[in-house]
Amino acid sequence: MELLQHLYLGFSVAFSPENLAYAFVGCLLGTLIGVLPGVGPVPTIALLLPITYILPPVAGLIMLAGIYYGAQYGGSTTAILVALPGETSSVVTVLDGHQMARKGRAGAALSIAAIGSFFAGCVATLILAAFAAPLVKLSFKFSSAEYFSLMVLGLVAAVVLASGSIAKALAMIVLGLLLGLVGTDVNSGIARYDFGLPALQDGVDFAIVAMGIFGLAEIMKNLEQKGEGAPITERLGALYPNQQELRQAGPAVLRGTAIGSLLGILPGAGTVLSSFASYTLEKRISRSPEKFGRGAPAGLAGPESANNAASQTSFIPLLTLGIPSNAVMALMIGAMTIHSIQPGPQVMSSHPELFWGLIASMWLGNLILVILNLPLVGLWVKLLKIPYHLLFPAILVFCAIGVFSVNLNDFDVVLLAMFAIAGYVLSRLNCEAAPLLLGLVLGPMLEENFRRTLIVSRGDFSIFLTRPISLGLLMLALVLVLAVAIPSVRNKRDDTFAAED
Repeated sequence: MELLQHLYLGFSVAFSPENLAYAFVGCLLGTLIGVLPGVGPVPTIALLLPITYILPPVAGLIMLAGIYYGAQYGGSTTAILVALPGETSSVVTVLDGHQMARKGRAGAALSIAAIGSFFAGCVATLILAAFAAPLVKLSFKFSSAEYFSLMVLGLVAAVVLASGSIAKALAMIVLGLLLGLVGTDVNSGIARYDFGLPALQDGVDFAIVAMGIFGLAEIMKNLEQKGEGAPITERLGALYPNQQELRQAGPAVLRGTAIGSLLGILPGAGTVLSSFASYTLEKRISRSPEKFGRGAPAGLAGPESANNAASQTSFIPLLTLGIPSNAVMALMIGAMTIHSIQPGPQVMSSHPELFWGLIASMWLGNLILVILNLPLVGLWVKLLKIPYHLLFPAILVFCAIGVFSVNLNDFDVVLLAMFAIAGYVLSRLNCEAAPLLLGLVLGPMLEENFRRTLIVSRGDFSIFLTRPISLGLLMLALVLVLAVAIPSVRNKRDDTFAAED
């Protein structure tokens, strides 16, 4: 009953004309910046943060929140159509979403992404409203040791479950971890592996690597195919999924929602981690894992649902503890501080209209996003009719502008070209790029939590084994390693992915 009273207060705040208007503006901006490669919600929110000075606190936060989870919707559009993940959490979407588009199912792929995102966003918002306090207690049990063990499990799973050669997948993970070491050491403040270049002192930007290895490398591969006018078949197909695709995508949406809702609470790149975790799970439990990476609806629906669910539940530590779970949440704290609102548990009691109004606006925002995105499916799909010799220069220009606009650094454009060449070479060597990106994301976090744990334990490595949750996660990683070492399991895996090597 108390929850219903709180939700009534929230919807009464969210349904005000002013807040509805700002929710629409935020969702529209989020969709647009998600579509544009290299922009993303962080620089956009950073640029718009001063505007919150002149806005009421609730309206300003509703708009910024709409930009954040709206970008998760928009990021899937270019990932599906032209293999360019507009948002980092949409990297996994490229693997099967783009292949569906190449088979003439672009409309169905965009619809699956929109429907899965809508469902996941609504469910995750319900979790945010009903289970904020219990879920925060769960995150309290995760110290740096548990985070390290969780990331080890993620990296092992990425190697074991990657398509093709285990050795190549391991090499990609290691390469990603090495790229993650580039930049300034957070403990000593000493620059590492930057070759004396100031532009590398902040590390290698994830968006540059993702756009180069996936997007521009895809352009280079398509340009090899002489006589083809477009990288995707001209047969666009139906704008909405058929029954078979819905049957395959439905369970994946449910599982992706559950994974994203849980991982979104944990500090770090929750949307990225959840999309990778969902894809790994769907591929692992599928009866036809060889179809993944070739246009499997489950490989699209699961990650898209997971990253949208994670974007909603990432507000839990912000609103209840005042702890930012990612860079966007840190900016949200800045917006609250502008209005002299101290983030933390007291927000529920001292500013109930802000807390519950923001939660209610997320339901409305997800509805606005699905209304915006589903009718636009036909418009996005029509992009495929553009001759490729006209399309690829535009893609190159937008990529270069997007990368340059983030840091206003022309060296980032050079890096983009370098990673495009690297991605092309890796594709010719049949090396899957997704483990590299996962290693790049988890590498800095893995190192930070590892060193923090050893500082706390004064160099005692046994701390990873004496904490029950950490031990359980490491045991799961060991089980995966031992399972793939069994000859019968290894042979079956090699047969499954033989066609992909």
